Amino acid sequence: MEQWIIENEYVRTLAFYSVSILALVVFLAVFETVTTYKNWEEIKNGNLAVAMATSGKIFGVANIFRHSIQHSDSLLIMLMWGAIGFVLLLISYFIFEFLMPSFKVDEEIKRDNRAVGLMSMVISIGLSYVIGAGIITR
Repeated sequence: MEQWIIENEYVRTLAFYSVSILALVVFLAVFETVTTYKNWEEIKNGNLAVAMATSGKIFGVANIFRHSIQHSDSLLIMLMWGAIGFVLLLISYFIFEFLMPSFKVDEEIKRDNRAVGLMSMVISIGLSYVIGAGIITR
């Protein structure tokens, strides 16, 4: 595990940043596959609910990586905790969908229901803090 520890703070920052950006792109692609709408198409068309929900996911994943970087000495450990946090955030998304039996969250967001988009954003952001608080590696 020693070879994954980066001593130079500038190289370390650049490495953590680069890996986090790459992971964010991958995680957003995963989110895109689990929703019934095409995030970027809807955002391009002015769907504010999708923009809020997607922004919440971006913030949530970035916040989880912030915590995983803060509590990790190596890229591998940071990436592992980031991936675990992402899976928990994804599970939270499915729980939110399940807990709303009177309507389908994805359909409402696709219809530009901004109240549901806002709730989705706040759930992603809020739970990212809870997930991040659980990341302790030392």
